[in-house]
Amino acid sequence: MSITAAMVKELRETTGAGMMDAKKALVENDGNMEAAIDWLRTKGLAKAAKKADRVAAEGLIGVAVAAGKGVAVEINSETDFVAKNADFQALVAGIAGVALEVGQSVEAVKAATLNGKTVEETLNSAIAVIGENMTFRRLEVLEGETVVSYVHNAAAEGMGKIGVLVALSGDAAKAQEIGKQFAMHIAATNPLSLSEATLDPVVVERELAVQTAKALEENASSAKPKPEQVIHNNIIPGRMKKFLAENTLLGQAFVINPDLTVEQAAKEAGVEITGYARVACGEGIEKKEEDFAAEVAKTLQG
Repeated sequence: MSITAAMVKELRETTGAGMMDAKKALVENDGNMEAAIDWLRTKGLAKAAKKADRVAAEGLIGVAVAAGKGVAVEINSETDFVAKNADFQALVAGIAGVALEVGQSVEAVKAATLNGKTVEETLNSAIAVIGENMTFRRLEVLEGETVVSYVHNAAAEGMGKIGVLVALSGDAAKAQEIGKQFAMHIAATNPLSLSEATLDPVVVERELAVQTAKALEENASSAKPKPEQVIHNNIIPGRMKKFLAENTLLGQAFVINPDLTVEQAAKEAGVEITGYARVACGEGIEKKEEDFAAEVAKTLQG
């Protein structure tokens, strides 16, 4: 596969690796980006990278909570200018409100009524008025004894660039108080799952493969190599334990009090976290990079 400069650039931005290392990683892995990231990590040339960190899109996340139920909706726009528009913000708030009442899926919300029309019709009308394409892309629904919400980089009440919902059981007043702190923690750390039990086995297997290859390679190049038994029984399990602690919500050090894990902090407060949802605007949407100079040159040639 032909390795392009754009691919090398993307890998460098994702991993922080040098240009030649990034190019070699892509060559060694036939252009497969994920495999190239793992190759660089095995060589100790890159940190773990989350795909969501490499993508962006404009728009807002709207959240709404009532009676043990919370929703987060993602409404995308083409530009950040529109995301700051009062009409667009009112639309996001309206869709979040409808989703709280009927939401189990994007399609169900689109078919529900908002301002005398269906949500889909209302969205299409807004596109015609504002003059920019908009999409209702995602919906997260969370239920529990107590559900707390938080928005990061708030543009208006109940909407921002990151929306978080946290479900808790236990004393309602304490759950509300510490739940907001947990939601802020989740916005900052973006855990992969609630606990080890809920973590995708494919993610665990992939990490184990990386850490095993890395540990064996480091040991092979060491001036004083350790017995393989030590590598497999101590070093690799230790690294996996650290990975799980850093990437599962309950295992993470609580940002408000790093001496405690989130699970310990919840226990001390007399509550239990039963679920969460974190929605960041633009996750998974690759923005097309426009080469303005090339576009102008093409126009002139025409």
